[in-house]
Amino acid sequence: MPVYKCPKKSEPLWKGWDRKAQKNGLRHQVYAVNGDHYVGEWKDNTKHGKGTQVWKKTGAIYEGDWKFGKRDGYGTFSLPDKGSAKFRRVYSGWWKEDKKSGYGIQFFGPKEYYEGEWCGDQRSGWGRMYYSNGDIYEGQWWKDKPDGEGMLRLKNGNRYEGYWERGMKNGHGRFFHLDHGQLFEGFWVDDVAKCGTMIDFGRDEAPEPTRFPIPEVKLLDPDGVLKEALAMFQKSENEEGD
Repeated sequence: MPVYKCPKKSEPLWKGWDRKAQKNGLRHQVYAVNGDHYVGEWKDNTKHGKGTQVWKKTGAIYEGDWKFGKRDGYGTFSLPDKGSAKFRRVYSGWWKEDKKSGYGIQFFGPKEYYEGEWCGDQRSGWGRMYYSNGDIYEGQWWKDKPDGEGMLRLKNGNRYEGYWERGMKNGHGRFFHLDHGQLFEGFWVDDVAKCGTMIDFGRDEAPEPTRFPIPEVKLLDPDGVLKEALAMFQKSENEEGD
């Protein structure tokens, strides 16, 4: 009696080609249609792990961690340095879902950079900013601007310590005029001092002290003034009660 065997079904060729085309693990340069190319690790056809991406249009380069096709982890972003074959580092630090998040250093120019915390591509949290004119701000940031408690130290040594909002002095603060030997303490609104007191501070060590010291102002009878103020306050309370 003859024995019949069913022939095995052959797999379509496209399935084999597709399986070989799947990108997993370490790969050499993989080019995109627009000319961008990537060298590094893959997972399920997406950049995942350590890798380097180069953008053809701008010449920018990113070296670092990837997660499911996005920059995520620690990495460095650089741009070509005009006039030379070298690259200029723009940002080194932590990323999350393709945006600067966590601690990192951003270079805005040869003498201007920020080191501190980021959130969603914006300076947010604690950080220190070195400006090109020599000023330094150290303190809290929110939405890419000084916001909260912070100190601004000017190039000439003068400094402001206090509260900020939307990148401007807002709230209580102290401004040390160390070049003239004076200290102003008061309240600011949008970078303008609205009220406060000025006293001499380190006037003997100041490089350019004021011509005359601030005269001392005091009450001849502070106890009597306080007693009178309390009496007026108690009287107004009694009248309101009646």
